[in-house]
Amino acid sequence: MEENYQLAKWLSGELTESELKAFQNTPEYNTYAKIAAYSSQLEAPSFEVSELYKKIVRERSRKGKVISLNRNWLLRIAAVVVIGLGLFFVMQNFTYQKEVASNGNKTSFNLPDNSEVVLNSGSEIEYKKWGWKSNRKLDLKGEAYFRVAKGRKFEVETNLGKVTVLGTQFDVKARNNRFDVVCYEGRVKVNYNNKQIVLTPGKSVIFVDGKQINSKSDVTKPEWLENKIAFNNENLSQIVDEIQRQYNVSIEVKSNFSDELFTGKIPNNNLDIALEIIATTYHLEIKKISTNKIIFEGK
Repeated sequence: MEENYQLAKWLSGELTESELKAFQNTPEYNTYAKIAAYSSQLEAPSFEVSELYKKIVRERSRKGKVISLNRNWLLRIAAVVVIGLGLFFVMQNFTYQKEVASNGNKTSFNLPDNSEVVLNSGSEIEYKKWGWKSNRKLDLKGEAYFRVAKGRKFEVETNLGKVTVLGTQFDVKARNNRFDVVCYEGRVKVNYNNKQIVLTPGKSVIFVDGKQINSKSDVTKPEWLENKIAFNNENLSQIVDEIQRQYNVSIEVKSNFSDELFTGKIPNNNLDIALEIIATTYHLEIKKISTNKIIFEGK
């Protein structure tokens, strides 16, 4: 510590004559002297006030850029949020909306104009929200009951035909090669291939493999809304398909399918009774393999 103190005084020229002589006699003096000699040959950079001012300005400018960068990031974040909300709006309004009723279930919902729709089991509907009131058009797969709010033309497209109404209550079913339309209120225009039929309340039309069957109905709404499955001149294959949809079960028929047509009602909330009615009608035996696997065999 004392040595460092003496070195500091020597470098600053504060040693007395006696102290200087004593310091020069130390073993480290020659090394210190060489360092001091070399250091004296080095030139310190000139000090320019103007350069220092420019440096300060540059530093402030850099800090200003940092602030600007932060603002840019905020703008970018805001832009991302706006774009995200815009995409959400587009997805909700411009893309197709889908409503589905899986096997064994029914679902009800309102369209943008408050028209009411009930989907039967194994059915789905697609439509667009955007511009709905001026273009009320939807696609149906399966069966649905509609209570249409008054307004512009209302169209239901299926793979078999199209139904057009203004404000009414009706049921549409398009499954496989069979197309059923029933009018409960108002007027319904049905387009099937090149045919056009207008239905009034209580009237219905069925197309099976291109063959037209006109019918009447004395009910005010579909029976399936009240836990009944109504069949109108339907064969065993069609009946089995509907039971599978309504109860979400698998049915195998180990017998020749009968051509006998069935008209009547079976419950869609009691599987045992439904199976018994069909088995009795078509002279079949019921074998339950599991809770959701049934076999019909010929007697």
